[in-house]
Amino acid sequence: MHHQELILLTHVPTESVNEGFLPAARRLGLSPVLLTDQAEAHRQHFSQSGLSAYPDAIISCDVFNPLAAIETISRRGRKPAAVFSNSDHLQASTAIVAEYFGLPGKDWRAAYRAKNKAEMRAYLAEQGIETVRHAMAWNPDSLVQAADRVSFPCVVKPREGVASQEVGLARDYAELAAHCQAVWQARPGQVMLLEEYLEGPLCTLETLGDGKGLHALGGFHVRLSAPPHFVELAAEWNSKLAEQHEVLSQITRFGIGFGACHTEFVLTAQGPRLIEINYRCIGDRRDFLLEQTLGISLFETVLRLHLGKSLPALTLTPRAAAIHYITPSTEGQIIRGPSSFSHSGETADISLRVLRQVGETVAITHSNKDYLGILTGVGTNTETVRQALAQAGNDLIWEIRS
Repeated sequence: MHHQELILLTHVPTESVNEGFLPAARRLGLSPVLLTDQAEAHRQHFSQSGLSAYPDAIISCDVFNPLAAIETISRRGRKPAAVFSNSDHLQASTAIVAEYFGLPGKDWRAAYRAKNKAEMRAYLAEQGIETVRHAMAWNPDSLVQAADRVSFPCVVKPREGVASQEVGLARDYAELAAHCQAVWQARPGQVMLLEEYLEGPLCTLETLGDGKGLHALGGFHVRLSAPPHFVELAAEWNSKLAEQHEVLSQITRFGIGFGACHTEFVLTAQGPRLIEINYRCIGDRRDFLLEQTLGISLFETVLRLHLGKSLPALTLTPRAAAIHYITPSTEGQIIRGPSSFSHSGETADISLRVLRQVGETVAITHSNKDYLGILTGVGTNTETVRQALAQAGNDLIWEIRS
């Protein structure tokens, strides 16, 4: 007898899928099948990791093209139980595939708008949800006109960017031109989005929905690196952020309603303003932290929604939690570094996930790709978690020889 198949569309290997969603699929009695445009990278990952939750099959497919994914699934000759992706890039594609097979999924239009940040801004304005000055620059010739429409200071970023990569604050035209020039040199044809700079603390709102109702779990207060870059350095969980009803109403009107969503917003003097809507689970280990903090099986809950189950009444046991991302102060080769650990203390459970090993060479890109390690803490109250993290952080030494 065949298990029910979960078709998982994926791009590059991620911890969220390999350590979160795949084991969750197994626990739900599903047979996970990976469809990916990076089959070799996934095969290599599973051959090295010795994980028990590896997929039943890894199939090479142009997952950015929903028609190719539909054809690949159809060739398997049986209808899957669910089609799912946690990739930033593949939400619209996955939604179209799910709809074709008559399976629960997101509205592909909302998924497309969320990923394409210019479409997001245009739609928010069109629907009267909120207006943020923005403009697009396709090349150096269109830059002056775009800058005139937005005015300085402005934030400039790739239109479909991820992980704070190539995001910068431009205080004048010279800074803007230099930033765009660097991106276009590396990636010709990259469409750049300019937006007015929103001042205030950065927060997130984490939601789950079953298509009938949207449930806010809470969110993180995020600490960023100094301008002109926007690298996330730390985040602290706050269940009270679930009471940001205005943000919840904005994303609902935007079309968010199914599965997991991770929304970023700034608490400005005039109230909350949206930065981006990521129509997927939060990443960078904060999904695992969320599971630990709230005492829910987050990955299974998300997969159940894609199997057509209603969102259960979640009994959350919110504790205090925080995460620190450790970044290098210099480029070069790592000659000494700590090992990953996890230990439970009386007031807080602290763990370190080492991302870059001794012998590796690190470059500073001013994005989430720079992280050397991720330190997390969960405990009974915020203050004890802060203290425990600070103490653990002081003991960590990465020695980098430039």
